[in-house]
Parts: sequence; C-alpha cells; structure tokens
Amino acid sequence: MAKEITGYLKLQVKGGQANPSPPIGPALGSKGLNIMEFCKQFNARTQDKQGVVLPVLITIYSDKSFDFVIKTPPASILLAEASKTKKGSAEPNRNKIGSVTWDQIRTIAETKLPDLNTLKIESAMKQIAGTARSMGITVTGKAPWEN
Repeated sequence: MAKEITGYLKLQVKGGQANPSPPIGPALGSKGLNIMEFCKQFNARTQDKQGVVLPVLITIYSDKSFDFVIKTPPASILLAEASKTKKGSAEPNRNKIGSVTWDQIRTIAETKLPDLNTLKIESAMKQIAGTARSMGITVTGKAPWEN
C-alpha cells in the first residue's frame, strides 16, 4: 500500500553543500524529518554540481520519511552566469546590465526544458528570453524563428 503524503517542502540548496544550518535545518526540523539523512542523500546526489543553486521538492510522508526531486538550476542564475553578472538590474526597463546571444539562450532552454511547461525548444527559448528581459539583460541578434 502506498504511503500517505502529508505535505511538500520546496528549498533552494547549493549542490553538494547541504548542512543542517538554516535554512535547511529549521525547515526540515519543523516537519519532523531527519535533517542529517537529507543532507547526506542530497550531497551524494549533487556531487557533480558543486556550488550550483538547485531547487529541491521534498515529499513528506505520514511516517516522517521523505523523498526528494532535484530540479534544474533557476533560469535567472543560468542567465546571470551567461551574462557574467552577479544579479539582475534594479530597474530592468531603464538600466541594462548585460547581454546574451540566442545561442546562449538555446543552451539554457535545453538545460531547463525538463522543468518548463512546454515541449518545444522555441517556446522554452521565448520563456528564457522573457526572464532575461525582466532581469535587465539584452538578448542580442535575431531570433532563430524570425527568418
């Protein structure tokens, strides 16, 4: 028989660097989960992604056990890396802080595709380009679908 799910918990943790300090410890401890067990499993699964911020969706069961799914890094972090900036612009409509090419947008979209709500790469590229615009990052060149 399947376990009864009591809730979900979303966290953003750097790959390979989970430890019981805040924000992980208090979030898991308040739900009654084994904090060290999560940290060990997460660090083991994310050894190849050291230092990259990864969203995690933790499923909590009634017997205080858990499962978790590691998502792809947020688009904003991937865009900041591609444009070599630390964070987005405070006024994205006025102050542009960097630029990316459509080729960089394509690679980011291919990385994010499993977590996006589309199956087409062009639609994923449009979503990533929209995130770039809202961060104050200019997308240079002509879109591949505009021939």
